[in-house]
Amino acid sequence: MRESRSRTGWFALAGAAAGLVNGFFGGGGGMALVPMLAGKCGLDQRKAFATSVAVIAPLCALSAGIYWYRGNMDVQLALPYLAGGLIGGLVGGKVYRQMSMKLLRRAFALLILYGGVRALL
Repeated sequence: MRESRSRTGWFALAGAAAGLVNGFFGGGGGMALVPMLAGKCGLDQRKAFATSVAVIAPLCALSAGIYWYRGNMDVQLALPYLAGGLIGGLVGGKVYRQMSMKLLRRAFALLILYGGVRALL
């Protein structure tokens, strides 16, 4: 019972961290969520990546709604990115199962590293 409560607490903390990152930066919550799901919450890497997508989708929708409501979003500008993102999501979802976890982890680490370097420059 105590372990279940502790695990639920970690899941809630992971979700809160993802929501906070998404709210601040308009995205990127998965970069906070995946390591917590895999580390503290005990999910295997594949489940952590997939669960992150399921959690991040509604968080992104919420963040987008808030940005739109406050007048900080150009929907016309976003449409081409949305079209490309849908295609990329379909391709990525199909290729995902065929990739080794070692390659997925490295690709994720490179993405985080790239984002960090871009943020600093």
